[in-house]
Order: sequence, then C-alpha cells, then structure tokens
Amino acid sequence: MKVLSAAADLPAEARPVCAAIGVFDGVHLGHQQVLRRTLSDAAPDGAVSVAVTFDRHPNAIVAPASVPPLIYPLSKRLDVLAGLGLEAAYVIRFDKAFSRISGEQFIRDLARGFRQIQSICVGDSFLFGSNRSGNVPLLQTLGAELHFAVHALPDVTWDGQPVSSTRIRQAVRAGDFSAAGQMLGRPYSLRGTVVKGERVGRKLGYPTANLDVTGLLTPPPGVYVAQAQTGTEHFRAAVNIGHRPTLPSQDPQLRVEAHLLDFDRDLYGQELELTFLRKLRDEQEFPSAAALSAQIAQDAAQARQDL
Repeated sequence: MKVLSAAADLPAEARPVCAAIGVFDGVHLGHQQVLRRTLSDAAPDGAVSVAVTFDRHPNAIVAPASVPPLIYPLSKRLDVLAGLGLEAAYVIRFDKAFSRISGEQFIRDLARGFRQIQSICVGDSFLFGSNRSGNVPLLQTLGAELHFAVHALPDVTWDGQPVSSTRIRQAVRAGDFSAAGQMLGRPYSLRGTVVKGERVGRKLGYPTANLDVTGLLTPPPGVYVAQAQTGTEHFRAAVNIGHRPTLPSQDPQLRVEAHLLDFDRDLYGQELELTFLRKLRDEQEFPSAAALSAQIAQDAAQARQDL
C-alpha cells in the first residue's frame, strides 16, 4: 500500500479514485463497511482505492481538552488498512492551518489533487471541515457538480448498539477484550515503541520491554498474559500495567512493561505489539523487592502454562 502525504502524490495514471474518508481509529467493523464499499466501487473499473485519513485525532488541534486516547497508533492503522486491500492511504497532517479549511474547500482540494474522483464513501453521520461545515448533503451537492458518487453508510451494530470507537474504548477500559475484539473484527492489541526504562525488571531477574504509550488507550492496571509481536517474531509475555507501587519512582506515570519469555535482546526503538489474552491479577504493593520478584516468577510461570 502506498502512503501519500499529498493527494497529488498519487501516480499520474489515467485511473479514477475511489476514496473513503475518516479518522478510522481502530478500523472497526463500521469503518470496514465504508472501506469495503470503496474497494467494491474501485474493482469493476480498475480505479484506485484510497483511504483518506489524518496523522492525529482532529481534537488534538480543535479541542485539545477532549482528545480521546487512540485505540491504534498511525502505524497500526496503516497496517490494518493495507491488510484490507487498500491500494493507497493519504495521511493528512492535521494542523491548525488544515483545521481552518472549510468542508467544501477540503473536497475541492481533494478532487483537484486526485484529478478524477469516482466515488467517496463515508459514514452517514460524518462531519468534516472547519466548524464541521461539511456533511453528507454537502458531499452530494459537490458530487453532482464534480461528477462523483457519494455513499453514506449507516452504523454497523453489535449487541444491539452501534459499533463505535467510543464503545471500544469503554470495553478496553473495563478489561473486556472479547467485546472490544468483536467490535474491531480482530483481537484487541496495544502497539507502542520500546523505550529505555529504569532497568528495574532486569535487576529483579525479569527484564522487561517498556512501551511508550503516550496518547494511546490502555487496559486497566494489572498483570496480564499476552502474546507479543515485533516484526515477524512472536513471543509469550507477562505484562504489567500500572505504577509499580512496590518500587516508588520519581516518574510516577503509567507504565506498560512486558516480560517476554525465553527472550533476552534489546528492542529499543522498535515497535512491540501486545495482544492481551487474560488478566492474571490486579497490580499490588509487596513488602519487598524480593517478594515482588517471587510473584513475577509465578506470573511468568502462569503465562508460560497458559500459552
């Protein structure tokens, strides 16, 4: 899948574009319906299927006080889009200048950059542009003028309610990975870059990969059995999410620390993805580092047995 930083970066071929537009956080079942309609639009005439998305959640610019934690970082979103079969993804840098563009101007710029749009697919409640000035009726008006079809698709429902990124966040926060996975259409996972920690785990005899999860959705604190993946390699893991109450730190932020079984290499700077299978226990404070080390040994043994 080609990743574009401008609509005009699409190769200048005599092929129309079928585009799906959205944030696509989680690329859940509702998003997949929109994306698959784009793919089906593109197939008969050999058009280019393109997902038009953003490098960050728009609220990061337009409403910083209410930015939701992301289900997926951009790299994971792009991987899932590629897996669905999209030919290209146009990732727009959502900054203050872009936030001032009206909905109409956004679509006109998109049509100019892509040269020929055959169809645009969105959710039926999709709003876009400065002050949410763009909506489905505007798309339909512009489609009639610029000669592209508009498909506004209704919500997909699960368990009697519409599937949404908000519902998935609620499920993950509650530790309900089954519900989250069913709405995502794939097992819930957390992906982050491995960063250097305080090497406390290594001192206890259980080195951990510490994930940078800034801005990302995380499960509730506790110790989990998980499958870990970096690149094409897969490992078993015991994962601690929390604040390490037994080992006070000058940096009390939430930590995600994965002890990979039968593994002892540095992963600094690499992305690590954790798929949570079940919770072993709540995070707790132990009377000493030795007692914590003994519990970690039990957690690792349980993870090994489960996996």
